[in-house]
Amino acid sequence: MLQQIIDRRLSGKNKSIGNRERFLKRYREQIRAAVRRAVGERSIRDVDRGETVTVPRKDLSEPTFRHGPGGVREHVIPGNREYARGDRIKRPQGGAGVAGGGNASPDGQGEDDFAFTLSREEFMHYFFEDLALPNLIRTQLAETPEFKFRRAGFTGDGTPNNIHVLRSMRGALGRRIALGSEHRRKLADLRAALAEARRRPEPQAGDIAALEAEIDRLARRLRAIPYLDPIDLRYRNRVRVPQPISKAVMFCLMDVSGSMDEARKDIAKRFFILLYLFLTRHYERTEVVFIRHHTQADEVDEHDFFHATESGGTVVSSALILMQDIIRERYAAGDWNIYGAQASDGDNWGQDSAKCRELLDTSLLPLVRYFAYVQVAEGQQSLWEEYARVATENPNFAMRMIAGASDIYPVFRDLFRREAAA
Repeated sequence: MLQQIIDRRLSGKNKSIGNRERFLKRYREQIRAAVRRAVGERSIRDVDRGETVTVPRKDLSEPTFRHGPGGVREHVIPGNREYARGDRIKRPQGGAGVAGGGNASPDGQGEDDFAFTLSREEFMHYFFEDLALPNLIRTQLAETPEFKFRRAGFTGDGTPNNIHVLRSMRGALGRRIALGSEHRRKLADLRAALAEARRRPEPQAGDIAALEAEIDRLARRLRAIPYLDPIDLRYRNRVRVPQPISKAVMFCLMDVSGSMDEARKDIAKRFFILLYLFLTRHYERTEVVFIRHHTQADEVDEHDFFHATESGGTVVSSALILMQDIIRERYAAGDWNIYGAQASDGDNWGQDSAKCRELLDTSLLPLVRYFAYVQVAEGQQSLWEEYARVATENPNFAMRMIAGASDIYPVFRDLFRREAAA
């Protein structure tokens, strides 16, 4: 019994996708390291593009089989002009063939490491494969109706690039069958009558000629039926339908007072980059609002947020008040998923830390899905102490301390680790 196996897996037009997936799985650690290096070198909005990953050649080495000393082998050397039948050929010294190459030669030549490019989807998958938005804030996503095109059957009008060949040919075949069925039935009857007339003992030439003429006429009518008619053409139809799109806005608040040097700003930038990239994986539309503050807070663009030289004292509440005003004016809590991330060295003016706690408790945290505070300096100052009180009373508020660049990624993963299913 003959059996057929049909592979219907959605592998797309790329027939080597299985090999690529196995390769990515094998070199997962090298890919993760390359992705983490790339994050710190990009701006926030272009951080989710693909990345070129280099795998050292030594990591690509595989076990190989080679012929050892001794034994007898027979093979044909094409184009031989030196040896005759029965001659013995000495083995090459050293025993290393082509598979043993790759080391640099005395003149400085060698082989490059293997490099390949990760797509945007692969880049984001390997970076966030074990992270998720905290379960404690998973509520119904705000939805805003937008329109997308969706396939909706077929139509008789359209552009050539949308033509559906199979449906068009099926329609043409049905039309030819419908138009020619009656003629084919008559033609079959006439041919049977002609054969009967010719089998008679005394065939009548007039009757035979009339039957042949009628058969020829019907055959011409059948041939005149077009193989493909414009009414047979069918085109893929696409309609515009409402589509719910989830939206998110991320507020980046950073202290730019005199105590925030370039090293601390760089730590804050890397944390904000990770958060932005993480949100774009969960929401189709993500906006970023940059707020920098010293004694006063201002909304700025990304370049000024990280590179402006203005500095001064520290009044953290000015940034929280500005964030509240922007939410009220542009981002209704019912339409947007609001997130906040604040970076500071913890230094604050006088009694302002208590005011920050009050603003978070009463005004901001009821509006946001999640608010993360990172202190880019060691030591628990007044702001840290007040925020610790906020964290104990609000499950959608988290705070961590980052002492150096090496702590950024572990802290981020701690804030957004995937919670185990109950």
